[in-house]
Amino acid sequence: MIATSLNRPDDNPNQKLAIEIIRSKKNDWVKELVDNLKYKDKNIQSDCIKVLYEIGARGSADMIAPYSKDFGDILKSKNNRLVWGSMIALDTITLINPKVIYDLLPMIISTIENGSVISIDHGVGILAQLSSIEEYTETTFPLLIEQLKKCPSKQLPMYAEKSMIAINSVNQNQFVDLIESRFFEMDKDSQRQRLNKVIVKLKKGIINAR
Repeated sequence: MIATSLNRPDDNPNQKLAIEIIRSKKNDWVKELVDNLKYKDKNIQSDCIKVLYEIGARGSADMIAPYSKDFGDILKSKNNRLVWGSMIALDTITLINPKVIYDLLPMIISTIENGSVISIDHGVGILAQLSSIEEYTETTFPLLIEQLKKCPSKQLPMYAEKSMIAINSVNQNQFVDLIESRFFEMDKDSQRQRLNKVIVKLKKGIINAR
């Protein structure tokens, strides 16, 4: 049962439900959760999106992938909890349904531009994964680079790590040059170390061949 049904203020019941759905392969429960994203009670909506993206994040994104368009529709919602929860879900299923996610790109970009930090974080993840696919990279890689150029410095190490999936022999120099140009902005050793690891891996040739 979801947390609201148990009068619980924490997310533990939602996490346990996600684990149970994965274990039992309850696809009918997944559909019920998606249907309840439109329920009038916002607490129930929040619990349902939590369970759904937990399913995706726990390695069973194939169970929620059929509802990619439903998650895309939710990006229009005024309920911010639903919006960033849907961005997490979409991030987990991008490589399963890349065409559907690519078709949602206008809404995803709008959410990145106007959404919360969590929405932006997972939007960058979506752009990076789409950019790893040759069919989409011409459109999505410039969008990814734009996010790396303007993101807060504290987010850059994480975004650089997420972006590595998209780097190949064609775009490597552009990516490394951008990272190096922002290196001076890092105010913590841990941030500089994370960026250095990304650059070292790329310069050693651990990139995607095209």
